[in-house]
Amino acid sequence: MDKNQATGLIILAIFLMAYFYWFAPKPEDLAKTEQTDSTEVVEKRTPDTVTANQPTTPVETTEEPDSIKDQQIYQQYGPFATVANGEEEIVTLENEVVSIDFSTNGGLWQTVRLKEYEDQNYETVVLMTEESAQLDQFIQINNGRINLSELYFEASEPYSKNDTTYLDFTLAFEGGTIKRTFGLPPKGYQVLWTNKSEGLQRTAIKDDIHYVWRDDLKPQEINIDQSRMYSSINFNYINDGHDDLGNKSNSADDMTFDEPVTWLSFKQKFFTSAIIPEKPIKGGQITITPVAEEDTTVVKKLFATFPRPIEYMETAEGEQMRLYFGPNKYNILKKVTVNFEKNIDLGWPIIREINRWLIIPLFNFFEKFIPNYGIVIILLVFVIRLIISPLTYKSQIQMAKTKVLQPEMAKIKEQFPDDMQKQQSETMKLYQKVGVNPLSGCIPLLLQMPILFAMFQFIPNAIELRHKSFLWAEDLSTYDSILSLPFSIPGYGDHVSLFTLLMTLSTLLITQMSSSQMAANTPGPMKSMQYIMPFIFLFVLNGYPAGLTYYYFISNLVSYGQMKLIRRFVDDEKIKEILEKNKARNANKKKSKFQQRLEEAMKAQ
Repeated sequence: MDKNQATGLIILAIFLMAYFYWFAPKPEDLAKTEQTDSTEVVEKRTPDTVTANQPTTPVETTEEPDSIKDQQIYQQYGPFATVANGEEEIVTLENEVVSIDFSTNGGLWQTVRLKEYEDQNYETVVLMTEESAQLDQFIQINNGRINLSELYFEASEPYSKNDTTYLDFTLAFEGGTIKRTFGLPPKGYQVLWTNKSEGLQRTAIKDDIHYVWRDDLKPQEINIDQSRMYSSINFNYINDGHDDLGNKSNSADDMTFDEPVTWLSFKQKFFTSAIIPEKPIKGGQITITPVAEEDTTVVKKLFATFPRPIEYMETAEGEQMRLYFGPNKYNILKKVTVNFEKNIDLGWPIIREINRWLIIPLFNFFEKFIPNYGIVIILLVFVIRLIISPLTYKSQIQMAKTKVLQPEMAKIKEQFPDDMQKQQSETMKLYQKVGVNPLSGCIPLLLQMPILFAMFQFIPNAIELRHKSFLWAEDLSTYDSILSLPFSIPGYGDHVSLFTLLMTLSTLLITQMSSSQMAANTPGPMKSMQYIMPFIFLFVLNGYPAGLTYYYFISNLVSYGQMKLIRRFVDDEKIKEILEKNKARNANKKKSKFQQRLEEAMKAQ
């Protein structure tokens, strides 16, 4: 290439660059052109749509796009293609206590309202909605995986039979039908559910329908932390009984169960949703996903998946199930099915039995006649303290004996100031001579502990206290707050509970009274621990229901009164005379095997 050719190419390149810079269409013009072109395409594909610039005369189109669309739907849904699209209708079943909206899109429940209960905003409890919960049912056909809950059913008008209102949803597909029937009795929270099909087993290439159930629990309580603590997935093994996943925890958890279960429930603090099949669920997987602490829109995310044989639906009577959408009220739950009342956590076996046979019957008896639950709790305290009064009396007598022996135990400490082993040995000899069992004072207190634990389990789970006020507490089922703090104290919270303060002060009062009657040789750390424990409970119980701390406060006052009354009838001089007589009588008495073992253990220590 010579010089002239190179110069010519450079000038040509400059002209081309100038042309594209000054005369090429701008990006905005291209976008308008593309938008116009796409609009024209849409208008050609949708001849029924008339725009302002479109002529009123019909546009000639071909049926090819609709045919292609129908073909795509058939390729995806196969024999269910005719019911893949439709118009959703909502049909409602309701009785005195519950209202349930059913949708023709899936033929299942969508929104559940509990008429007798209010949420944290004092509006009707909406247990679930279309957005918060969903049940999917998948089957496998030659075309792929189909979700029956996405198909469109035809709904019947609600009809009555034997006082129960029924609703049918029917889906007709190529080669068969599926029929769902729901029945709602005039009272109660249980729903009858029948799944029946014809030809579904021939259509599916696998023998099971795969159920996928999720529920992002809607908050219903003021204290969402307590709600998360008491929310879980519960189930009942056909052989091993009740079990749960994630109770008292806000961490992720999951498990696979291979043994058959008779029911499966999504439970939050005061309400439960459950599936109760007539034939057990033979296996499945359950998962709990926690949410961020600052997220107050969801309590927990619960998930369950399990298979159901299609053959159950192909029988003449179909597959029978029951649903439960309702409160965690003991007397209601125990009538649903075996172990269903264990959706309420009443504690370890011995604690559960105390609640079952003592606390709950007493509570139910008093609430029949007294509408004020603050008074009901007071009466509950008096009856329970009366029942355990023999134990309280025995414990006070033991304290009185220990108090009488304090001068002699003080002498032992003076005699052996630097020998703890000798002090303990001589103290045990003194106990043996006067006939005092050092453990007899602890046993009555230990026997009272199960009742205290029983109340700790019962009151936070008592839905009867929900939204019931007393004195300054607006709701006995959550904490009472007399002061909101502008900050949160770790382990305490961002509020001040007056009942918790009163409970702490009354506990310190009893501790001081008991300490004055303790043995003189009680180690210093033990004395200090007595006063530290009430302050620990001040922090622990500050966020617990006001009904619980109110119960402990009243119980402390009654206990203090009992102690003062018993002490008025205890004569220290008479007790001293009895101990002196025992000392003379047991002077030459051999040690029991228990005393020997106890002394050996103390020496070893």
